[in-house]
Amino acid sequence: MNRYNTTNFFKGFLIHLFLMTVAVTCLFPLFWMVRSALMTKETIFTDNSLIPAVIEFGNFKTAWVEGDFGMYFLNSVFYTATVVFGIVLISSLAAYAFSRLRFPGKDIFFYMFILAMMIPLPGSFVPLVVLMNKLQLVNTRIGYILCMINVGLSVSILLLKTFFDKMSPELEDMARIDGCGRLGIWWHIALPLARPAIAVVVIFNSLNVWNEFILANLLLTDDALMTLQTGLFKFRGPNLADYPVLMAGLTISAAPIIIIYLFMQKHIIKGLSPGAFVG
Repeated sequence: MNRYNTTNFFKGFLIHLFLMTVAVTCLFPLFWMVRSALMTKETIFTDNSLIPAVIEFGNFKTAWVEGDFGMYFLNSVFYTATVVFGIVLISSLAAYAFSRLRFPGKDIFFYMFILAMMIPLPGSFVPLVVLMNKLQLVNTRIGYILCMINVGLSVSILLLKTFFDKMSPELEDMARIDGCGRLGIWWHIALPLARPAIAVVVIFNSLNVWNEFILANLLLTDDALMTLQTGLFKFRGPNLADYPVLMAGLTISAAPIIIIYLFMQKHIIKGLSPGAFVG
């Protein structure tokens, strides 16, 4: 018995040691980025301590004001909120239809969405840009929002359909007895039960939209429309040698999505767990 306990102890110790090593490896670049953002241009190459001897918060002000990060930040918040709302609305309606309704060509349309997931994202950008040019929606907010909604639909529909497939038919029957139509069942029954999956859709698409660069760089050339990532790339040019200010801009860009992930990580685990759905 003691030998069994000792074996389990060392096995658990090795697993935790490995996980801690991986966590430190992932977190150290973020720590170094914040550390560099709090240093001066003169001390960033001479001060080798983990905590800077002289802390300079002015780098964030320089990045926010001189780099127009305030405008880019608000643009990214607007794009992320709008795109995620559109994806949740459209994908939940489509997933509910694919899961609970019967109509001609249902399987064909669904498999088309599945096949779209096999196309690399950069490969889909070319037809999207060509389409936006023909519709004269290049360099417009609505054009970029529609493209980003399109990018996130396939995975979101597949994930939500999996949850709606597990929904008990008795719940729908009870809702019909109470006078609910199809939209009423979707709103009052399907969406509340699929909250874990919706949380996963929100988090993953928020990450994608917030960090997206290539499509934003192709479609948005006006400074007033740029996202935080394209603004950071533009800001990088004249400040390439000013590492503390550049790191401050990177910190501003990374901080919101890290905070959102930390607050909602439990929903990711719950949403992807087999027993997350209660029917």
